[in-house]
Amino acid sequence: MRFPSRSSKSGAAAIQMAVILVPVVCALIGFALDLGILYSVKGELKAGASAMALAAAQQLIGTDTATAGATAAGQLTIENASSFGNKYYFHGLPIGQTTGSLTSVVSDPAYYATAADALASGSAAAGESTSAQAKYVRVTMSGQTQLLFWSFLPIVSDRNINVLATAVAGISAPLCQACGIEPLAVAALSQSDTMDFGFTIGTKYSFTYLCNLAAGNVLPPVLAGASQLISYVLLNRLDPNALVFPDESSQAYRDGAGGLPGSSNSAQACFRVNNTESIWVNAAVNACNMSVASVVTDTLCGLDTRFESATPTGCGGIVGVDTLSTVYQPDTDPNDHDVYTDYTGNGRRILTIPIVDTVSSGSNMVVLGFRQFLLIPIQGALDINPSDMFGRFVAMYIGSVAPLSQGRFDGCQQTAGPGKVVLHQ
Repeated sequence: MRFPSRSSKSGAAAIQMAVILVPVVCALIGFALDLGILYSVKGELKAGASAMALAAAQQLIGTDTATAGATAAGQLTIENASSFGNKYYFHGLPIGQTTGSLTSVVSDPAYYATAADALASGSAAAGESTSAQAKYVRVTMSGQTQLLFWSFLPIVSDRNINVLATAVAGISAPLCQACGIEPLAVAALSQSDTMDFGFTIGTKYSFTYLCNLAAGNVLPPVLAGASQLISYVLLNRLDPNALVFPDESSQAYRDGAGGLPGSSNSAQACFRVNNTESIWVNAAVNACNMSVASVVTDTLCGLDTRFESATPTGCGGIVGVDTLSTVYQPDTDPNDHDVYTDYTGNGRRILTIPIVDTVSSGSNMVVLGFRQFLLIPIQGALDINPSDMFGRFVAMYIGSVAPLSQGRFDGCQQTAGPGKVVLHQ
């Protein structure tokens, strides 16, 4: 009688173990693949939701029509009907569309006045805000994907599985460094008022370029429609190394038309709280009975592009103006408004400017913060007068309602002021 050898017993045991482990290993690999697919789909949906939330939040400028514009801007990031959509996909399927038996749903963005409400919201209507008060947006989107290996389990009745993603975007803390804003500066009416620096929400101010009161001179009159005169200066942002439109008149025009252009040198593109600034060298402060420097007029010519595409009289001498005038499109709402929330435009008329301790032609000016004004047309017209000898225009104080496209919110202590759009979730 022969007994099985020890090696044959070990071989049989190994075969039995393999028979047991191979299905287990295959199942684990299958589960890992399915789990990887779910994580991939979740990440792709999250990227789409984040892009949509960021685009929508950028349009929340504190007006009655802001959320309508925000929803439209958000939808452009994912829609596929035009060339504007970024065409976000998940697992090869377009977001927001039905493909075969798989569906994807993008809910309308929900808007909130506080980040806490946006982050905590568990239902579509909970904590939602009116358009003018909205500062934060919550985007929810879902998409179906198919299981590969898990679908073979008896407890799984449907291979399709829903994956949900949400994103919350909205205003950041007040910025310490603001980029892309206008290089105009006014002095705080009250430095002890850290909220509005003494300016009154809804008041229309007659901006007048700073001038010297020589003997017999008087301050320029307040423009019609404004209730108070304030003096401003043009801060020095002439870029001596500019390669595109390097002429001084072109640079001043661009600054007025669209704010400071981007630059590899942040000192040219940005302003920072507590930094000292000086007046634009050729924007001299003249006597109050003299016309403003030509570079000030060039800046006002840029401001006028926010109302119209045509080049006004007095602006034709700007180098490259024929090309520049095609770059900057006018605001969609050029009308006068007494209440800011009635404004229906796209934000082109909003000026974000440094508030300084004092406006001066000689000494340095310290930046205290940034605040916003809505540019107002001349009464009875739909534009401003860039050739005004005193450099005057009217603007309504609106506080800190519109987000900026660039900036930093670290490095200073600010209780109020405009922020930029960031993701909160």
